Amino acid sequence: MAADPNTQPLITHLIELRDRLLRASAAIILIFISLVYFANDIYQLVSAPLIAQLPAGTTMIATDVATPFFTPIKLTLVASSFIAIPWILYQVWGFIAPGLYKHEKKLIAPLVISSAFLFYLGVAFSYFVVFPLAFQFFASAAPEGVTFAPDISSYLDFVLKMFFAFGLAFEIPIATLVLCWTGATTPDNLRKKRPYIVVAAFIMGMLLTPPDIISQTLLAIPMLLLFELGLLFSRFYVKQDETRDDETGTD
Repeated sequence: MAADPNTQPLITHLIELRDRLLRASAAIILIFISLVYFANDIYQLVSAPLIAQLPAGTTMIATDVATPFFTPIKLTLVASSFIAIPWILYQVWGFIAPGLYKHEKKLIAPLVISSAFLFYLGVAFSYFVVFPLAFQFFASAAPEGVTFAPDISSYLDFVLKMFFAFGLAFEIPIATLVLCWTGATTPDNLRKKRPYIVVAAFIMGMLLTPPDIISQTLLAIPMLLLFELGLLFSRFYVKQDETRDDETGTD
């Protein structure tokens, strides 16, 4: 029986997807192997903003027997994934690029690079700006008689949540541009809905950060600024698209 020709492209795409996933996974594993020896140093670096705010004579604690070993390893694995993001996005680009038109490739390539940059920028913002302020607030808010000495595993879960929250929040310009590019909305419609977006930003700040006004505000304000940036570039691209349509007619 002859093979259905309609299934051949699907099988080809699945094989290509498998190869791309394997390459991305291999990069993460190689980075992890090269960093695992420095797992404790990496954890010390990530925990530095908290340690700086601990009361004199206080240290972080481990409430489980295996926590001192597995927590730095977990952090190193996540850090390896963060470092591999440009390569992962490159694999995504390599998978979708053959199916794009020439003008779409010109848009997607900068988006891939910008996405990685903005994610790293969000992580850096949370580490250098948000963490010192938030941990200072937490340490000063501890009730009298309570020693502020966080568990190392709980701290890791907290910072990873914050890293992802700020990293994804900083992708707002990309999301705004894509929504306008695909026709899901327009810059004018987004501009009219700005008051609702302001409220939504503060709600997202409340949901994605600890229950303190400092962290919520420090997430909401960059989200609003990045939304305005995305709105600016989205409008510019729409104008370019309209110009192209005028030049090419109905093609």
